[in-house]
Amino acid sequence: MTPDTHEPPPDGSPDRDDAKTGEAEPAAGSAKRRWQPDLTLPGCWGALVLACLSFTPSLLPRGGVLQGLICGISAAIGYGLGVVAAYVWRAFADREARSASRGSWRVLVICAIVLFGLSFGFGQYWQHEIRRLMAVTDYNVVTTIACPFVAALVFWLLLLAGRGLRRLYRWLARLLRRWVGPRAAAVVGWVVVAGLAWSLVSGVLLAGFVNAANEAFSLRDTETPEGVHQPTTTLRSGGPGSLVPWDTLGRQGRAFTGSGPTARDIGAFTHRPAQEPIRAYAGLETSGDAESRAERAVADLRRAGGFERANLLVITTTGSGWVDPAAVDSFEYLGDGDSASVALQYSYLPSWLSYLVDQSKAREAGRELFDAVYDVWSKLPQDQRPRLFVAGESLGSFGGETAFSGEYDLRNRTAGTLFAGPPNFNTLFREFSDHRDAGSPEIEPVYKEGRTVRFTDEPADGIPPADRPWNGTRVLYLMHPSDPIVWWSPQLALSEPDWIGEAPGSDVLEEMVWIPFVTFWQVTADLPFSTGVPDGHGHTYKAAYVDGWNAVMRPTDFTPQDLDRLRDVIQPDQ
Repeated sequence: MTPDTHEPPPDGSPDRDDAKTGEAEPAAGSAKRRWQPDLTLPGCWGALVLACLSFTPSLLPRGGVLQGLICGISAAIGYGLGVVAAYVWRAFADREARSASRGSWRVLVICAIVLFGLSFGFGQYWQHEIRRLMAVTDYNVVTTIACPFVAALVFWLLLLAGRGLRRLYRWLARLLRRWVGPRAAAVVGWVVVAGLAWSLVSGVLLAGFVNAANEAFSLRDTETPEGVHQPTTTLRSGGPGSLVPWDTLGRQGRAFTGSGPTARDIGAFTHRPAQEPIRAYAGLETSGDAESRAERAVADLRRAGGFERANLLVITTTGSGWVDPAAVDSFEYLGDGDSASVALQYSYLPSWLSYLVDQSKAREAGRELFDAVYDVWSKLPQDQRPRLFVAGESLGSFGGETAFSGEYDLRNRTAGTLFAGPPNFNTLFREFSDHRDAGSPEIEPVYKEGRTVRFTDEPADGIPPADRPWNGTRVLYLMHPSDPIVWWSPQLALSEPDWIGEAPGSDVLEEMVWIPFVTFWQVTADLPFSTGVPDGHGHTYKAAYVDGWNAVMRPTDFTPQDLDRLRDVIQPDQ
């Protein structure tokens, strides 16, 4: 058996039949011509291998359609790798492509049926185990059955797209040979086609998708969530006397200032006198740029008396301006309502999309808001300053980090910080994780013996290192082993990260292994569904905020029993 391929010779000569080199064309309608597929044998073997490997588990449960998408993409990559490998082998062997025998194709078909069937079966078992770990009960038989068909469709679409690009390259190479040599024409042709393809995907298609999404979500931003009403207190943006009109706050801003625990709610829980929490916010419609929005939000915070409270929280939001209620509600309960919070919106797009395209806006918003708050706070007499805290979830943690240069800056300019689900590209997160103490795992690193910065999956179970002092300012990162936002990176395509090679977290299967290209697409496919799992898994952080803030704020009047009750308030379904 000899490998064959669709690859043209490097001089860009016209197409030749993929299964024959220097052979006569079989008669039309002959048995051989009818049976032989329009595919290459090495490519099909590569497609089969990566398609089967795509069923290995990743971080989150996958439905049938999503698995089919990953399988189809992996198969297309495997096909391309098989074609390239055959071309390179023939180049070293100095031989031309030959027809694959009918027996070789029969072996491939038999192996494909057996291997794909086994992989599909093991894949269903692994998905069942992941759902069991996360207490996920959703399962759709129809989409599971549709998986192979979705995979085949995606594979053929990608294969046709690749062949279209190849034909364009060959046409361009033939055209260029009128002016340059064959080898130069081939190289220039590939460069031009690759550039056009990249420009089309990253420029036209991606920009068009983002613009369409921005338009759609900007319309949604004009709505007010059900059950949210304009504040009647002067302590909230959008309320009486506010410097920020209610209709400029945006959907998430109105949810932030129009909800939350009242002084009565907090007092009923603690059985102590409580104050009404202050919340300030500025939406995209409030002002035209991040700097002026931050100034407006801080001015409204100051008007409401936010700098006169005991605890002041600066929050960098996710893309759409969302603030996790669990984060700010926990902060207010643990501070007996003697608190103020401020945030601003920097995008219309939802978190998972902002995560990919709005990083610069998050960076600017986080820096401008903290600097505006710190400018006022630092000019107050030291004995009249509130304790200054910082928080952010997901892309909000990325924006929140950008106001600081490192561990010392966080310790010197804040009383405490709580970041949840930090993206893998966070500058400080990566610095702390990459320079972790020897022997500590990437899913729960220890940085400089935990003197300032610490990491945990479940703060209620303890925050390592438990035997080392944690004095002064406390910086805490909440991150689940199964959170794809935390672990996704382009480097997954070609490089195995430490967190996969180390012992897995409590909600990640031991069977998860790193596979070139495949693992990247698996974790990429997990991203949009990262919040679709119960609390404590994926990118869902709710009850952990109670113990996280308790560790960072260190209130003296809350017992372990109080924290248990507060978790039920913050996440009543747990």
